[in-house]
Amino acid sequence: MSISAVKDGEQLSFRRPSGIRTLTNSLAGVYVVLAAVLAVIPLVWVLYTVISKGYRLVLTSSWWLQSQRGITPRREGGGAYHAIVGTIEIGLICALIAVPLGVLGAVFLIEYARGTKVARVVSFTVDILSGIPSIVAALFIYALFITVFGLGRSVIAVSCALVLLMLPVVLRSTEEMLKLVPDSLREASYALGVPRWKTILRVVIPTAFGGISTGVVLGLARVMGETAPLLILVSYAVGINFSPFTGTMGALPTMINAGRDQAPTLPGYERVWAAALTLILLVMLLNLLARVIARASKLKEK
Repeated sequence: MSISAVKDGEQLSFRRPSGIRTLTNSLAGVYVVLAAVLAVIPLVWVLYTVISKGYRLVLTSSWWLQSQRGITPRREGGGAYHAIVGTIEIGLICALIAVPLGVLGAVFLIEYARGTKVARVVSFTVDILSGIPSIVAALFIYALFITVFGLGRSVIAVSCALVLLMLPVVLRSTEEMLKLVPDSLREASYALGVPRWKTILRVVIPTAFGGISTGVVLGLARVMGETAPLLILVSYAVGINFSPFTGTMGALPTMINAGRDQAPTLPGYERVWAAALTLILLVMLLNLLARVIARASKLKEK
């Protein structure tokens, strides 16, 4: 059966798809939906498990305001204040180092060295760096900072190791966002006599800011859950420590690792699930913050 239509004085004829094509299209749609459901099921199961086993402590004020100093696995009480502060401090120090390096590196590759041999070498190096396991980065920083320079184990050492993991994510995401900025915007700015550096600062980066902020959040989410660098470069502390240069410091991943072998009947077992839920909430909060910043920047451009 065919359908006729008229366009610009010419009669066009459309033939309805055959039964086999219709069946194939329906089966493909079913497979896509089924694949999406199968991908979501593990995520929903993990979230349900973490929330159901850790929500009780997270809803208490002591969880956010107290540390684990003086609290044993068999004793109830205490909170994750020390671990939350440590995780946020490590993430901020890591971001302060990785974000400028990643953004400036992406700007160099796209705006100044696109298509050159230097850009290919840098891209190849970043690809290799993105595949390095976290424990290898931690061992490298341990050998460099502690063995060679004689520095002690500290939060700064952990942050430097996490920079090696966060830097490729930020650089690659920023690079892809800068590629999406139309060249016509750059050319229009150059035509008005605006220098290249000011064009990048005032036109290119604001246009790609939403994607850049998303890449920064992805990089933070990548490093905030790492455990190996924390175990190697700074020990877990049950008390609060604000100094990033000396002493041990607690963090949510090492808090989870310290109590992972607790019996389900002990209070320490529930604290492990609450720490995992807290880590998920922190990453979710960072994601929401990045979306708000990206939306505010778009409104400002208008």
